[in-house]
Amino acid sequence: MEISGIISAIVIGIIIGVLGRLVVPGRQRIGVLWTILVGIVAALLGSAIAAGLDVADTDGVDWIEWLIQIGLAAVGVVALDRTKARR
Repeated sequence: MEISGIISAIVIGIIIGVLGRLVVPGRQRIGVLWTILVGIVAALLGSAIAAGLDVADTDGVDWIEWLIQIGLAAVGVVALDRTKARR
């Protein structure tokens, strides 16, 4: 992966993390850095899943890939929030 790919993964991860956090109802007790980290991981995993399902490269916007990534980010935000709530 080139440096431009890493930078774009970070930027996309930030967007995915914020969107994933917005999808989850209520207040989350995780910080901005955790949201960004969850978003980056969700973006990378979502891209891999979309590639495995052969929906990663389509004409135009890859809506299915975005939905997978946002869903994974929402699951990650909820999981982290519940982990923090137990402490």
